[in-house]
Amino acid sequence: MKYTKSQMKKLVSNNEELQKRLKQLMEEHDLEKSFALKALYHSEVAAGGKYQTAYQELD
Repeated sequence: MKYTKSQMKKLVSNNEELQKRLKQLMEEHDLEKSFALKALYHSEVAAGGKYQTAYQELD
């Protein structure tokens, strides 16, 4: 599965829990949004993550 920024943005915009997690990552680690999105992808989507199916359905 490949990371796509536009798909990740759609997934986050459609999920309130992911929006909160993204803001939390940005604040805790002082990350720009693009880096926080990628970190969120690797922690919550990739390799059988909780949101993997929802991410794949956006394709």
